[in-house]
Amino acid sequence: MGKHAQSIDSLILERIYSHGPGWVFTPSHFTDLGSRTAVASALKRHKQAGAIRQIARGLYEIPRQDQFIGQLSPSVDAIVEALQGRDAIRLQPSGGYAANLLGLSEQVPMKIVFLTDGPARRVQLGKQLILLKHTTPRAMATAGRVSGLVIQALRHIGQRHVDDTLVARLRKRLSDDDKQQLLQDIRYAPAWIAAIMRQVAEP
Repeated sequence: MGKHAQSIDSLILERIYSHGPGWVFTPSHFTDLGSRTAVASALKRHKQAGAIRQIARGLYEIPRQDQFIGQLSPSVDAIVEALQGRDAIRLQPSGGYAANLLGLSEQVPMKIVFLTDGPARRVQLGKQLILLKHTTPRAMATAGRVSGLVIQALRHIGQRHVDDTLVARLRKRLSDDDKQQLLQDIRYAPAWIAAIMRQVAEP
């Protein structure tokens, strides 16, 4: 290995370790340190040495270890942050995962779905699948806001299963600012979801 390659290896490893275990990253995090080929070669060497782990195509992490369980899987949040940073896309939690994030379901689904304005993608983590589904600009209008989470969670739960208890749980969980956001974004929701959002937000 030449001095230049050794230097890139060292710089990349230094940046990786500055984030600590659990950090998920892509080759694009190191474009300022060398060419695409040089970065790819460095990451391959670090992977072979066991310093990093490749979890999917173009996705790596600093492995986390538990003294009882052993090697832990990366968090969904860490993967999402890496994908958003690399591809400059927006992601909106959907389905059962949106319901779980709002406390409306205790179950973390094995298939976690995100709507996106970027390309569709699958990231398999053992038995868990992270699925990115390309959708319309209207569906992404509330991405990153609590209203988007509420719309997607209610869509998953279904109109027939929404009762006073669920409305009360949402009302208790959301802040006054969150409720104002719901009222502002009602226009992006189907009629039946808009009615529930208004019920949650208004005194």
